[in-house]
Amino acid sequence: METIIGAGKANGGEPPGGLIKDSDTARFAQDVIETSMTTPVIVDFWAPWCGPCKQLTPALEKMVQAARGAVRLVKVNIDENQELAAQMRIQSVPAVYAFVKGQPVDGFVGAQSESQVKAFVDRLASQAGAELGPSPVDQALEQAQAALESGQPAAASALFGQVLQHEPDNEAALAGLIRCHLDAGDAAAARQMFDSLPEDKGSAAAFASIKAALELAEQSAETGEIPELEARVAAQPNDHQARFDLAMARHAAGEREAAVEALLEILGRDRNWNEAAARHQLLKFFEAWGPKDELTQSARRRLSSLLFS
Repeated sequence: METIIGAGKANGGEPPGGLIKDSDTARFAQDVIETSMTTPVIVDFWAPWCGPCKQLTPALEKMVQAARGAVRLVKVNIDENQELAAQMRIQSVPAVYAFVKGQPVDGFVGAQSESQVKAFVDRLASQAGAELGPSPVDQALEQAQAALESGQPAAASALFGQVLQHEPDNEAALAGLIRCHLDAGDAAAARQMFDSLPEDKGSAAAFASIKAALELAEQSAETGEIPELEARVAAQPNDHQARFDLAMARHAAGEREAAVEALLEILGRDRNWNEAAARHQLLKFFEAWGPKDELTQSARRRLSSLLFS
């Protein structure tokens, strides 16, 4: 599995040196003038004593990162680079200039709202004709998901880990890493990671299917062996608890269609058994598998037909 975070440049790969960097008088020509020949560069002139700079600089960094490689940000401390500040005729800070093809093309002085900063960065990217491609993080997430879907949880885990090194709060990577533990059969590690999530993340939509899948894995661990359960069902077809446990055992073994069939059979025989437990379990399957899953879609149609026939 190829490692892609921090590699490449074209349309989404981060340019060498990073999107955001500090510069000085000696490196200004290379960091700004030369770089702007291929990628627009925003220069943020600031000072440690400048209050508005402390609000503006984070906003610039956020929007440049969101632009996914279309522009770069160079920060210059005027107290440490007074000669450069004089050459650029910086009279007050914050002062921001945008360079394209070695020339300043836009800029502003003073505090700006986040929406104004976003408009400034978007305008620069548009003027430069930037065509934004997927970011390195997005590419890594795509590769990780593909590895997970193809039954390679170890490879997927490594890629999700790369993403989290760059973006520790990335929900897709956190959810993906928990899913890797589940797919590798380590429900205990998955539960530990899920329980360690901040409360606001654990309840986020991105983790709804993960929570359902984790609960299913824990339920499945408590069922009996498939041959024993099959024998009980064969001997007593109306032993709904045995059939329910068989469905969970089938699910744990990766036999999803057989698990669905067992639950639908319970519904066909007694839809209200155990307070409609079979229907609730099917709905948990659907939540864990996701609405786009083919089995979710077909089983949901069969469930609707059975309930409303």
